[in-house]
Amino acid sequence: MNARALPPVAGGFFDALETRPPAEREAAQSQALARQVAHAQRAAPAYATLLAGVDAGTVTSRQALARLPVTRKHELLERQRAARASDPFGGFAAAVRGPALPRVFASPGPIYEPEGATRDYWRTARALFAAGLRSGDLVHNAFSYHMTPGAFIMEAGAHALGCSVFPAGIGQTEQQLQAIADLRPAGYVGTPSFLRILLEKAQESGSDVSSLRRALTGGEALPPSLRDWFAGCGVDVYQSYATADVGLIAYETSARQGLVLDEGVIVEIVRPGTGDPVPEGEVGEVVVTTLQPEYPLLRFGTGDLSALLPGPCPSGRTNTRIKGWMGRADQTTKVRGMFVHPGQVAEVMRRFPEAGKARLVVSGEMADDVMTLRVEAAARPAGLAERIGEGVREVTKLRASVELVEPGSLPNDGKVIEDARSYR
Repeated sequence: MNARALPPVAGGFFDALETRPPAEREAAQSQALARQVAHAQRAAPAYATLLAGVDAGTVTSRQALARLPVTRKHELLERQRAARASDPFGGFAAAVRGPALPRVFASPGPIYEPEGATRDYWRTARALFAAGLRSGDLVHNAFSYHMTPGAFIMEAGAHALGCSVFPAGIGQTEQQLQAIADLRPAGYVGTPSFLRILLEKAQESGSDVSSLRRALTGGEALPPSLRDWFAGCGVDVYQSYATADVGLIAYETSARQGLVLDEGVIVEIVRPGTGDPVPEGEVGEVVVTTLQPEYPLLRFGTGDLSALLPGPCPSGRTNTRIKGWMGRADQTTKVRGMFVHPGQVAEVMRRFPEAGKARLVVSGEMADDVMTLRVEAAARPAGLAERIGEGVREVTKLRASVELVEPGSLPNDGKVIEDARSYR
């Protein structure tokens, strides 16, 4: 298979929402947010409890949203397990059975996710369009069609865009290559690793996969070296960021400068272990609020790390951009037989207004653990380090030395707990 010149991505935008003034978007989403909070309180039993006493009419800004609790995946799983006999969604969905929820999926846990009946429920048509796919194209869908929603997330968007879909799924590489040669799809959706397997196998066997010119990948990181390798094979590859819980979160454009947030979600970046939004550019956990009524997740902690990028996308889309997937936010670590998690570090730091960012470093060797809490602090009143150390002991029941450092000196990587132990 020889390298092929890549055609340019066709211009234009999926819809007018992508280019509206940011202030207009913020106003529209704020109004939708208040309605969604009221709907969740009324229709989803879990939120009737979690948001008891909250006046939905006042939740009309990001500042008000930040005062609501974050629900993380382990909490969602716990509620689902507790209510499994009567409600597999743990009280978070507006319906449990019937035509409003045509499919139910399972992710590891197991966590069960509903699919609503609305067209392009997962909102992925926007990402497919940005990747250059258009109405009339045939899409080779190599996400799994077994139990998990990945394949259906992409298929729904492709159908909404006017594309036909070949449901390839995973595995059976030789049969997939035969289908590509026979059907000549214009695009691929799936993981980047499986796309590489297909292209390498095509090179070995001489299979004709020259029709594949576009790809929208997800589920894995796409390093620049692999993107360049795909380009050398004549395939222009774009990234999408979606989850089984909330659907599309962000997508890549022809600018290749971060991922643009989807129009159907409100995204915050918060300090891991807390619900506190961090400044632009600081790495933190991606927290998503959905605006669709079927599964109204509010401040859902994805467990993924990312950071907000400054300025608009050079493609002309005006929504906020994020850097993309930068690792996992769940840094719970066992120290001397006890679990320590980022929320405990945050609880300690809330006691000390003089303190800024903090990073708990666990060093030494297993069974000989040493905890050092490094804390950014401009003002350092006498005894601050000792008082913080006492706070650590009260919250975690473990001792830690405290090191005060200059503001801005801790790495901007989203880590609150760093496991630096030797495991030899």
